[in-house]
Amino acid sequence: MEAPALLRVWVLAAMALAASSVTLPDHRVSSDTGTVFVHELEQELFQEAFLMEHEDDDGAPPITFQAHLQDHPDLPRWLRYVQRDPRQSGYLYGCPTATEVGTHTIEVLAYNRHTYETVAQRLVITIVPAPGGEPPYQGEFLVGNRNVEELLPAAVRDIFLQATAGVWERDDLHVINVTSALDRGGRVPLPIEGRKEGVYVKVGSHGPFSPCLASAASPQSRFRCSLGQQPLASCYDTFAPHFSIHWCNLSLLQVEPSPTAPAPVWGSGVLEDGGDFQPPTEAAPQDLLPGYLVTLLVPLAVAALLCLLLGHLMCCRREGVQKRDLATSDIQLVHHTTIHGDTEELRQMATSRDVPRPLSTLPMFNVRTGQRINPMPGSPEGARVPLLPQ
Repeated sequence: MEAPALLRVWVLAAMALAASSVTLPDHRVSSDTGTVFVHELEQELFQEAFLMEHEDDDGAPPITFQAHLQDHPDLPRWLRYVQRDPRQSGYLYGCPTATEVGTHTIEVLAYNRHTYETVAQRLVITIVPAPGGEPPYQGEFLVGNRNVEELLPAAVRDIFLQATAGVWERDDLHVINVTSALDRGGRVPLPIEGRKEGVYVKVGSHGPFSPCLASAASPQSRFRCSLGQQPLASCYDTFAPHFSIHWCNLSLLQVEPSPTAPAPVWGSGVLEDGGDFQPPTEAAPQDLLPGYLVTLLVPLAVAALLCLLLGHLMCCRREGVQKRDLATSDIQLVHHTTIHGDTEELRQMATSRDVPRPLSTLPMFNVRTGQRINPMPGSPEGARVPLLPQ
């Protein structure tokens, strides 16, 4: 394909993608600190905005969502996203703390899996401080027969709070946070019917724990759990049969109110009478000689000591040939002298002899070309002298 034709295809594709993108009006929500935040991404809202004529057999195309913080590649740390199936709604959930107070803009992009059309929407979340502050009594329950998206709808959370009120004996309970067990290091369940990933649900209250919860989290109950037995429970389990609670994973936490730091006192921003501020122009005199001497003389002294030590080891502690011979036995010296003398005599004889090289050391063939060479040139009809005597 030629370059102009390829460029024309790219331009047409870009125009088609630009025409298939729709932006919905901004959606604004607010949440308090210390309370779970849940926002459902309803598929019906985005399906109405898609620019398409084709509809599948079910009348609703599968949609997947992508969400990220504005001008950032990912969501903020306190916010999570989950969507189990393209035909189900997605959820943004999390628990904002005091450090997240303010406005957070989340950009949501919905994809039609059949036509690849997109619909964008901005979600503006306003986090305000809770009027009553953080609840001092918090209990975390592990629900073993649910996935995280099954506990995010408001109706299911209300049912869970009603069941919690039966064992806590309080009516001011509210859900603080919902976390999947997979985010706590849990294993992915097997693809078997009825196997769920598990959900940690943290509930808070301003009243103390009931005796039932205190006994379930007592050291005696922890010891029974370590033996594989059921923990102690002095009340009826009001969670069954909707929620299967793992009582051995029950955590009770009493949060102390953190002292608030005094707010800074701001001045008027106007200098007092007396003129403009005059910064100091001259520094106080300092004596730099001691520092200079320490920096220069200490390394020199260390180097001199090392040189003296090395000279003593190399020069003053040498044994010498005479001292070595005195420390060696006479038989060993005679044996060494004999071998040394015989070696020198053999070397002198080898350098003074004038005899031809033996035939066995002459080259028989060229290493580079492989051509054979006759070690004894002569008449080809003559007798051949063997290389080695027979």
